[in-house]
Amino acid sequence: MDALLPNVNWPEIWQATLDTLSMLGGSLVFTLIFGLPLGVLLFLTGPRQMFEQKVLYQATSLLVNIFRSVPFVILLIVMIPFTVIVAGTSLGVAGAIPPLVVGATPFFARLVETALREVDRGIIEATQAAGATPRQIVVNALLPEALPGIIAAITVTAITLVSYTAMSGLIGGGGLGDLAVRYGYQRYQPDVMVVTVVLLLVLVQVLQSVGDRLVVHFSRK
Repeated sequence: MDALLPNVNWPEIWQATLDTLSMLGGSLVFTLIFGLPLGVLLFLTGPRQMFEQKVLYQATSLLVNIFRSVPFVILLIVMIPFTVIVAGTSLGVAGAIPPLVVGATPFFARLVETALREVDRGIIEATQAAGATPRQIVVNALLPEALPGIIAAITVTAITLVSYTAMSGLIGGGGLGDLAVRYGYQRYQPDVMVVTVVLLLVLVQVLQSVGDRLVVHFSRK
């Protein structure tokens, strides 16, 4: 193994893997916290929905589209001053989480909106006819019916965040991406690059497999 991978420092690889998992977990939690309500808002205020508000929907949609259109590498650099204010640093795991959340939240919100649009309108109309409040309609009808689609959205977002964590290595974000940049690219150690890429691929496959199983489990079809 040492002959095949002479430049690989396994304790450092292990620490970088833990850092990547920390960035993924922390950013995913905040993305769900901010993105789910935003996606519900986009759905409810959209065209031909319960609380159609054209101005609010267009303003929210524009804001989401703006953040979605900014390449993540650019967002990492632009957000450095804000990240320092929020996290106290722009480096390491803590410095990577704010731009990860800002980059992934609009993406996840759109996926949630799409999942909610796939819910049968008859279910919404039935709960309205039964006298349910707007909160009850959202909590007891919309979200449970859209749960498989939302889980699929979480899976796609988590995989997207894995690629974002790798890109955060360009500005010293830590994790496997940072190792790939510092050793695999800057010092031209291809064995380190190969190990980091393989570990990222394994992580993506695990996330996709778990997500697929959860979607099947919660699907009523």
